Amino acid sequence: MTGAARLDIDILTSELRSGGRAALARAITLVESRRADHQTVARDLVQALLPETGKAIRVGITGSPGVGKSTTIDALGMFLIERGHKVAVLAVDPSSARTGGSILGDKTRMARLSASDNAYIRPSPSSGTLGGVAAKTREAMLLCEAAGFDVVLVETVGIGQSETAVSDMTDFFLALMLPGAGDELQGIKKGLVELADMIAINKADGDNVKRANAAAGEYRSALHILSARSEHWHPPVVTYSALTGAGIAELWQKILDHRTAMNASGEFAARRRQQQVKWMWSMLEQRMMTRLRSDPAIRAKVKKTEAEVADGRITPALAADQIAEMLR
Repeated sequence: MTGAARLDIDILTSELRSGGRAALARAITLVESRRADHQTVARDLVQALLPETGKAIRVGITGSPGVGKSTTIDALGMFLIERGHKVAVLAVDPSSARTGGSILGDKTRMARLSASDNAYIRPSPSSGTLGGVAAKTREAMLLCEAAGFDVVLVETVGIGQSETAVSDMTDFFLALMLPGAGDELQGIKKGLVELADMIAINKADGDNVKRANAAAGEYRSALHILSARSEHWHPPVVTYSALTGAGIAELWQKILDHRTAMNASGEFAARRRQQQVKWMWSMLEQRMMTRLRSDPAIRAKVKKTEAEVADGRITPALAADQIAEMLR
């Protein structure tokens, strides 16, 4: 690394530690860049900032379209800021390469939060693959923590595996549901509820209160027959209204109660350690895939191997062995 690059990292690190928003934006852009020189600088930057990370409360939030994720994040974020917290909002959206990312549009529904100096909202990188997006979001999370954000909300706007990815990078996974949205137990069929540390029924206001309470009762009954993620925490079911703010304080208190329970049992530290190892393997897979795509000689050989598999001349197993050999 050149002296100029080293100096630039030192300046960026110092500005980021001071909570500089422009420095944070530059640092995350570096992390998201596909350029090899940028990736080298980004790795050194994150490594230098590592001692300042890990202190934030990391909350993953999911829910089907129309459930009110953006208004919930806006209401929860403002509730936290009013109590002295600094809130970062990140997205994991593997479809953002096609859609352009959702959180940019959602910023209009996070009007108060996006206008606050104590909030930072970052859309998902348009890298197209879940592994790539999740890896960049993890690094962005660490940078936000180093910049002094003590609550990080990670929104999953994709489906299926993106929910697993977000639950693997956060301390608490919150599943948002709607009252009376057809089959109340639809989430359980998808396996989503089995990942959740809490289910929250939104839109519990006006004429919806009765339906929200009925939906909550159904989820509570269903949760009794499912295996909880932890023996030290049984996922609660709460109702709230992102529109009126009713129930937001109770929702946050449950997240704090979960952290207390996990800390007391030692599971919080264990889960964080497991996450670090998972992140390592995820980054390794990403690096290997990047090399397969970026090295012209390897790419040409892989294309030839692909054609041989498609034509039935060699088995996928043998092809995988040949490609692995190329990476050595």
